[in-house]
Order: sequence, then C-alpha cells, then structure tokens
Amino acid sequence: MPNPTIKTDIALEAKKANRKKFEGVFARMRDELIEHFVAEDMPKDAIEWYRRNLDFNVPGGKLNRGMSVVDSVAILRGRSLTDDEYFKAALLGWCIELLQAFFLVSDDMMDQSITRRGQPCWYKIEGVGNIAINDSFMLEGAIYHLLKKHFRQESYYVDLLELFQETTYKTEMGQLVDLITAPEDSVDLSKFSLDKHKFIVRYKTAYYSFYLPVALAMRMCHVPESYVQAGKTIYPYSLADDILIPLGEYFQVQDDYLDYSGTPEQIGKIGTDIVDNKCSWCINIALAHATPAQRATLDENYGQKDGSKEAKIKALYAEIGIPKLYEEYEENAYKRIIGLIETIPEQTDGTVEEGTVVKRGVFKAFLDKIYKRTK
Repeated sequence: MPNPTIKTDIALEAKKANRKKFEGVFARMRDELIEHFVAEDMPKDAIEWYRRNLDFNVPGGKLNRGMSVVDSVAILRGRSLTDDEYFKAALLGWCIELLQAFFLVSDDMMDQSITRRGQPCWYKIEGVGNIAINDSFMLEGAIYHLLKKHFRQESYYVDLLELFQETTYKTEMGQLVDLITAPEDSVDLSKFSLDKHKFIVRYKTAYYSFYLPVALAMRMCHVPESYVQAGKTIYPYSLADDILIPLGEYFQVQDDYLDYSGTPEQIGKIGTDIVDNKCSWCINIALAHATPAQRATLDENYGQKDGSKEAKIKALYAEIGIPKLYEEYEENAYKRIIGLIETIPEQTDGTVEEGTVVKRGVFKAFLDKIYKRTK
C-alpha cells in the first residue's frame, strides 16, 4: 500500500523544483531589463536602484499567478514544453508578477500599509518614500518592454497587449470602488453590500489573478475565438471568463473568511479586515442577516482600531453563524464551478488542431489548488 507521507514529500519536492526553474527565468528577465537600462545610458545609481526595485518587489510572493501560465500551457499542449515554449510561458507569467508588483507597491502607499510579505513596504524603505510612485510605473512599463522584445513577431502579440491593458484597467476600476467604499478613516456600513463586494472582487482580483494567466496561455497556444468541438460551437475566451471569474470570487471569499477565522500560524499573518474597515464577505453576510440590535453592534464596533471592539465583531459573527454560512457558500460555489467546467466537451472531433482547444484540466487545476484550502 502506498505511503501517503512519501507521496506528499515527492509532491513537495516537485513543487520546489518547479518554482526554482520558474525563478531562473526571473534572473534572465531582470538581467535583460538591466541591460536595457545600460543601453539607454542610464546613470549607474539609477541602474542599481532599478535592480533593487525589481529584486525587492517582484519575486517574493507565492508566484501562483505566474506559474499558472506555465501549467496552463502544458495542459493545453498535452505534453512537456520545449525550452523555448517554457521560457515564453514563464516570461508571460513573470509579466503577471510584474503587474502584481506594480499594484502592490502603489496599493501599499494608498493604504499606508507598513509591511508586505514579511518585510517593510517598498515606500517605507529608507530613502525610497514617494519615489515608489515612479518605481511602480517602472514595474508596469517593464511588461510592455518585454512583450515587445519577445513576442512582437508572434501573431498573437496585439492580443497580449490588449489582455494586459484591459486587465490593468479593470483592476484599477475595482481599486477605485474599494477605496471610496471602505476608507480606513471613515466607517459607513450603509455603503457595503454583497453586490458591491462582488464587483470589487471581480474587478480588483479575479481578472488579473485568474482570467489573465489562462487567457495568456490560450493566446500562446493559438486557441481561436471560437471553434466546433463534438458538434458544439465553443467560445473559449467567454467560457474561460464564465468559469474563472466566479472561481476568483470564491478564492477571495475564502481569503476574507480565513482573515476572520484563521490563526497567524495558519495563514501567515494577523487578520486585520475588521479593524481596517474592509468591505469583506464576512461583514456583508453579517449585515444581510443581522437583527436591528446586531446591526447597531456592527455600526458601533466595525472598523475601529480597538481589540475589544474587534472581539465584539468576531463574537457577533459566531452568533450570526458565519462559519456555517461559509461552509454552505463553499459547497455551492464548488458545485457551480464544477458544473461550468463540465460544459467543456472532453473529445475533439478532428476539426480543430490538438493543443489549440480549451481543456477541463486547465480550470480543474485552479479549482483543486484552492478547494477547502486553510491558508
């Protein structure tokens, strides 16, 4: 009988090896960006500043978004990738990580955050300050420099540009709604609603974290706008949107719930959504179920930098039954997403080239990573 511990160890080692290989492409990408600075006759201190900006802000996270491009291309191809295919898929993945870094550097300044990924936020580093605004622009600009250098000759180059530009704009739209709905210094729960939460999550998180990696992989694999498969007309990009945006919503609801229920050891941080006046799933569910007396408690205690008031909100969440309501939400979300995935035909009918059709495995891989996660 197989030993589950050995199986887990093998999976962990494979995961580490995949990450190390992916990180190798970052080193090459960073060196190319630095070489471009040198070619532009940038002063030595500016070159070193840019290198530090890249090293500090881009590679330190979980890298799930970027690595998902590589995984998705491999699933779509149905085989191991050539060295060139791997490099191009990984480079697109690192462009997402550059986009993520651009968002985080600027977001931390807007929120006046103190730490990020276990270290001070970039703008908090001595000597950086407001220069971080321009540094965030440089991280975004690097995306388009790399796309031009490595993909300009490809038939799908304009599709890549449009994907990054449209996704960036959508994310910024979500950030705007989030900032004006839930400022830390002005608590007004009447601005909150589940519909508002859904909009913020879709635009601020789901598009760039879930749809973008898969859409980039599909473009690289020359998946067309539509094709006939098993006698059915498939619109793969619309189908990907239909599956991945709800999946992104589910992921964020998990994050919101874990912020309330998880321990620092479990989730790697102290949950702050309650004291930071976040428009999270938990508060919106509480508002939807609260009695008038419970609503008064929420109004009096939510979004306050006070541990005793935070404790009252947590006690009220338990009283309302947030854990049970989350369980129900998770099961319903999983069934809904599985149902959408199963609308994708499993067999081709020979009318479309193998490797250029969307596959269930791409979406199932995402769902398997997050279903029932606890951190």
